[in-house]
Amino acid sequence: MKNAVIYIHGKGGNAKEADYYKKFFSNEYDIIGFDYKADFPWDTKEELPKFFDFIAPQYGKIFLIANSIGAYYAMLSLADKPIEKAMFISPIVDMEKLILNIMIWSNVTEEELHKEKVIETSFGETLSWEYLSYVRNHLINWHIPTNILYAENDNLNSLEIITSFAHKLGASLTVMNNGEHWFHTEEEMAFLDNWFKTFI
Repeated sequence: MKNAVIYIHGKGGNAKEADYYKKFFSNEYDIIGFDYKADFPWDTKEELPKFFDFIAPQYGKIFLIANSIGAYYAMLSLADKPIEKAMFISPIVDMEKLILNIMIWSNVTEEELHKEKVIETSFGETLSWEYLSYVRNHLINWHIPTNILYAENDNLNSLEIITSFAHKLGASLTVMNNGEHWFHTEEEMAFLDNWFKTFI
């Protein structure tokens, strides 16, 4: 029985990104990208487990690669699944803090968001009271062996938050100096490759 590697992309990404990781695995592994349709965590909490439960019986071991908000969705939805190991790239590990930061950047108070329910920011993000409330009421409880890649200049996660999360989880944390949240430059991808080879 072959093994599977499931890839969950970040915002604006797609399942085809999974092909990049084929070079790290032998023919005994199928690399499967998942194009989730959901925009909200309560939807991914239904969508991701259904996909996993369809895939899992066909394989021996299951590995997970997830990027940015894809890692948040995975931790929220797949914590009780038989995953051998997770590789997280720039994961969102404190969604509440991120939302509160976006509110600060947009000069939106909790009272205003509670009253308006939905507020569009000037930089294309949508603030939602329902989303914030859901995040607060559904905390991450993740205990799967995990390796985390983080960039020093990540504008969505602070080093303090990611370090605290990794310590609490017992996960390995690798930090790229001068890297950004979205790993895409030649230098960043070379660093990612070395990280991946080391920890997979």
